[in-house]
Amino acid sequence: MSLARNTTQIMRNIRITSFGGPEVLKVASDTPIPTVSDSEVLIKVKAAGVNPVDTYIRQGTYGALPTLPYTPGQDVAGIVEKVGKDVNDFKVGDRVFTVRTVSGAYAEYATAISQYIGRLGDKLSFEEGAGIGVPYYTAYRALIIRAGGKAGENVLIHGASGAVGLASVQLAKSLGLTVIGTAGSQEGSKLVKDNGADYVFNHKDSDYTDQIMKTVPGGVDIILEMLSNVNLGKDLEIINQQGRIIVIGCRGTVEINPRLTMKKECIVTGMALMGAKESEWKQMRHAMEAGINYGWVKPHIGQTFSLEEANKAHDVVINNSGAQGKIILKI
Repeated sequence: MSLARNTTQIMRNIRITSFGGPEVLKVASDTPIPTVSDSEVLIKVKAAGVNPVDTYIRQGTYGALPTLPYTPGQDVAGIVEKVGKDVNDFKVGDRVFTVRTVSGAYAEYATAISQYIGRLGDKLSFEEGAGIGVPYYTAYRALIIRAGGKAGENVLIHGASGAVGLASVQLAKSLGLTVIGTAGSQEGSKLVKDNGADYVFNHKDSDYTDQIMKTVPGGVDIILEMLSNVNLGKDLEIINQQGRIIVIGCRGTVEINPRLTMKKECIVTGMALMGAKESEWKQMRHAMEAGINYGWVKPHIGQTFSLEEANKAHDVVINNSGAQGKIILKI
C-alpha cells in the first residue's frame, strides 16, 4: 500500500480493545493512517518485531499499560514515508528501524519520534532490521551503560539463544570480552556458539554452574540475567569479587541470601530499557548504526509470521522458553 495512492488514508493493523490472551490480537482494516507531529517520522512498515514485553502488556499484567484500544509493538523496519518539519536527520525514502514507536508496530504504517529511529542502510533485510531495536538496545544498555563491560573481562549471558541473548553475545565479542552463554537445547547451544560465544552450557544440567566455575575459576565478572527469579541465587554464588549482575528479565519472586552480596561486594541492579536518558538513546543509536556497518549487528530471525498470525507469534514467545532468535511479523 502506497500512501500517495491510498486516497482513503486507512491501513491494516492489530487493534487490541481489551486485555487478555492471544485471541485479543485482532486485525482491523479501517484504521486511519497516523499523522505525524513536528518531531515524528511516518514509516511504511515492512516488518515488525515481537518482544516478550508485548505479551505482558497485552495480558494486562505489565506495570505501565496503554489506553485501550491500542496497537502493540515497538520494533519496526521500513521506509520513511513522511517527516515532521523539525526532523532533520531522516528523509523520505530512507531505510530505517525503530526501538520505540508512537502509534504501534503491528501495522502497515507507524509513527516514531526521530531519537528512537536508526538508519538501517542496505546491509540488512527489513526482517533483520525489525530484530534490532529492543534486543540490541537492551544488550547495549545492560552490558555497556549499566555494567561498564570492557575488553578482558568475562560475561555470563543467561538465555543466550534468545533475541536479547544473541545480541549480547555479538556485542560482547565485538568489544573483546570472553563470552559464556547458556541455552536449553543442543540446537540453541550451537546457535550461541555460532554467534561467537567462547563457552556454552546447558542450563538444564544440574551442575552447569559448577561447569562454569571450572571454566572461569575466579568467577564471573558480569552476568546478564534474563530470568532472575530462577537464577539470581546461583548468580550470587558464581559472581566474581566486585562483579556486576544486571537483571534484565524476571517472571516472579526469588529468595536470596544477602550475605553473598556482602562477601562478594557485588552489584545487583535492574535495567529497564525505556528508562534510558536522552544522551543514552543517542549513544545506543550510533552504536547500532556502527555495528550494522561493521557487521557485528546481525539479528538471527527465529520465526516469521503474517500480521494475521500475530496471535501465533505471541504463543511462540510465551510458550517457547528456548526461543532461538527474534520473532518477526512480516507486514
